[in-house]
Amino acid sequence: MSSSDEHRSVSGRTVHYGWVVLCAAVLTVLGCLGFARFGYTMLLPPMQTDLRLTNTETGGLATGNFAGYLVLAVVGGVIASRYGARRVIGISMCLTGTAMVFTGLTNSFEGALFWRALTGVGSAGSNVPVMALLPAWFAARRRGMAAGIAVGGSGLGLIIVGPLVPRLLASFGENGWRVSWFILGGLVWVLGIVAFMLLRERPEDLGLLPVATTKPRPPVQMVPEVRAPLDWSRVYRSRAVWHLALVYVAFGFSYVIYGTFFARYLEAEGGYTREAAGRLWALVGWLSVFCGLIWGAISDLVGRKYGLALVFLIQAVCYAVFALWHSPVGATVSAVMFGLTAWSIPGIMTAACGDHVGAALAPAAFGFVTLFFGLGQAAGPSVAGAVADATGSFGPAYLVAAGVAFVGSVGSLLLRQPAGEEWESPSGLHPWLEEGGVR
Repeated sequence: MSSSDEHRSVSGRTVHYGWVVLCAAVLTVLGCLGFARFGYTMLLPPMQTDLRLTNTETGGLATGNFAGYLVLAVVGGVIASRYGARRVIGISMCLTGTAMVFTGLTNSFEGALFWRALTGVGSAGSNVPVMALLPAWFAARRRGMAAGIAVGGSGLGLIIVGPLVPRLLASFGENGWRVSWFILGGLVWVLGIVAFMLLRERPEDLGLLPVATTKPRPPVQMVPEVRAPLDWSRVYRSRAVWHLALVYVAFGFSYVIYGTFFARYLEAEGGYTREAAGRLWALVGWLSVFCGLIWGAISDLVGRKYGLALVFLIQAVCYAVFALWHSPVGATVSAVMFGLTAWSIPGIMTAACGDHVGAALAPAAFGFVTLFFGLGQAAGPSVAGAVADATGSFGPAYLVAAGVAFVGSVGSLLLRQPAGEEWESPSGLHPWLEEGGVR
């Protein structure tokens, strides 16, 4: 990029490349989560029937996926910092698409478990680095908004999968779930190639400052961030990062129960047809596209802990309504509540990691907290499936999810917010809130 291009971008007379990176992040999340993870929600009922799986085994497949996610989440941020997020994301997206295709070829629980686990590995290798890339491209006062937009890719996945999968199942009969995996896996490959072409590592590489930067930083201040791997131990010594990690467990455990068994619960216990369940899942997707943006922006203004606490509380009520209000109205109310908050917690967590350890260490910090998130979401489906087999209903499992989400809300209120320049607000709202006791 030329010097004149740099100045035009910084001054706002052309589109800052950070927005291109954000679009690529949305597409990455669409593939590695929207298709790879939440496609399973709609494909679970026909897979369970064709492969003759118990509820515990279907929960085990989801747990296998999340265990695979957990394996790479542990080191994903560090790998991206060392070898480059762009390269890691491109390779991981291709791995994810390949594993999804082979999921459609399996004829046994063991085979499905292996390929779902490998899908999880690829998903983590895509999602963790792309989310951790955003703090480098967006200043603190826009960090929550940017991360919130990125997680909206999951909602786009629901919008596409909700109506698409039932049509494929109707067209291809007993092989419909296999064809669905083939198509979704191919789409992930395409999205991975596009993301690789668009993503860039740092704004400094293009002679740019992060989006919404109000105080240009001299080069001498940017050098330590570029060499941040020397200070990776800061991540593991940070009490704030540990606190975020423990709160993230609650989200991983609770939301995955709701999402994994959503269609299964409605079809088996709610009297919904496959198409009706798909339409309601698509409604969740439509509502969730902008939930991350909304709650990310709210967290930019009031602080991460209050944003997290409110989202957790709404989701706790959502899960309880799903378990206790047995009617189409109850299911719709629950779906609306979930859609309005669905992916906002990962977005806020991404921003919070950047707030506490800085943009350069954000990949390692987000990878670290994602380890705990992965533990929660790996345990959730197996626990829910076992509870359903023991009680004959998924209702009690959703009540467990509600309780865990409530604990997450309380834990969020105990978080401390970072001090210093990272929290300067152009509107002056945040300092006012600090005086009122938000800190």
